[in-house]
Order: sequence, then C-alpha cells, then structure tokens
Amino acid sequence: MYGIQTGIGKAQRRFLQSAAGGMEFFDFGTIFFFIAAVIIFLQLRNVLGRRTGNEKPPFDPYTSARSADAAPAGSETDNVVSLPRRTGEKDFTAIDKAAPAGTPVNDGLRAIYAADPSFDPASFVDGVKIAYEMIVMSFADGDRKVLKNLLSKDVYEGFVSAIDEREARGESVRSSFVGIDKAEITGAEMKGSEAHVTVNIVSQMISSTYDKDGKLIDGDPENVLEIKDLWTFARDTRSRDPNWKLVATEAED
Repeated sequence: MYGIQTGIGKAQRRFLQSAAGGMEFFDFGTIFFFIAAVIIFLQLRNVLGRRTGNEKPPFDPYTSARSADAAPAGSETDNVVSLPRRTGEKDFTAIDKAAPAGTPVNDGLRAIYAADPSFDPASFVDGVKIAYEMIVMSFADGDRKVLKNLLSKDVYEGFVSAIDEREARGESVRSSFVGIDKAEITGAEMKGSEAHVTVNIVSQMISSTYDKDGKLIDGDPENVLEIKDLWTFARDTRSRDPNWKLVATEAED
C-alpha cells in the first residue's frame, strides 16, 4: 500500500505542476498513470479494508492460556461442580453396567439417557463424589457461597438454617474428610424434563463440635466415623447448564 500511495503522490505533483504552467501541454502518460493508480488504490482498499465479520480476533496469549487452563482461582466457577457428560455411542451399554437390565433403576437411567444422550452413569458418580466432599466440608465451614452453587433452593435454605442456628449458639465444627468407600446409584427417574438420580454414599470422616468456650460437645476429634447417606441430584435436561444440584438428603441407618 505504501508504494501505491507514493506513486499517487508523485503523479499528483507532476500533474499539478503541468497544470500550473498554464496548461501548456498535457502529459497523457502521467494522467493515465495517476488515474490507474487511483483505481488500483480504491480497489485494494475495498478488498483489504472491508470487514466481513469472519475475521479472527488478534491472538491474545493471556486469553488463550485462560481458555486452556481452569478458571482463575476465586471465580464463581470454583464452586460449581459439572458432573461429567459424554458424547459416546448411543446405546445402553454404560447404563446396563450401572444397573441390571430390567430393573427399575435401569429403566430410570435409560429414560434419562433417552432425554440426554450425554449422560453417563460412571462419570456421573465420579462427579457426585467430588460434590459430596465439597458439600460436607462447606457445611462444616459454614461456606454459604459454595453451598448455594451446589444445592437446590429448598435444600440450601435447610442447610443455611442449620448453620445460622449453630453460629447463633457460638458453636463451631471441625471436620476432616477421609474418603468415600462407596457411591452407588440406587434410584433414577424422569420427572417431566428433570432427571433425578439417587446415590447411596458411604464415607468416612472425622467431625467434632465445640461450644463458644471451645469445649467439645459432640463428636470425637480422634475417631473416624462411617457416614451413610442417600442423596438425590437433579438437573433439567432441557437446560444448557450441565450442572446437577442436590435436591434431597436422607441419612441411611
């Protein structure tokens, strides 16, 4: 483009100089060059300067790094557990591995899979394990922000009410999560467009509660407890949001 603009400038100067001389003569070669240069310039500008909407944005190493890595620490996505989804073959092999064919659980899982072909029971259970630890520890710590992202409205209100009462009494909970021994799907069904999956979870943890004076009032800081829970998670299969939320809890005897 610089060469074209320079050529235009020279041609313009020669053209103006000849005109200033009283139009004594016409340099048709100069005039032709000037007109041709202008036409070429305009055509190049129309082609090279036009935005079609399909241009790639400039490369940003920081944006690229963020898209390749996890979200920055402290962002709200830190407190959201996306139970893994899959795009595998459209058959019931994975479903039959999770529950015997012909059982109510298998029928429920098949119904969920029919509504959401990305659903995979094994990946779902892996996600439940992560969510379970986050929820249990956040409840002990009184972390309402994390809980809000993982619980349904009703369950969240119940958890927060218990935390509020505990804090009003000046009590504190100290917990240490040891691990999960078992996580098995025991129920599955579609309720309208909502998928509901119940999981039997057996975990081990250390938990103790202290009053406002720091006196132990419940639990044992040295003893590992076995906890048995039945938790139900749900998600609207019509939603683009892939996250499941805890909608019901029940302690198993």
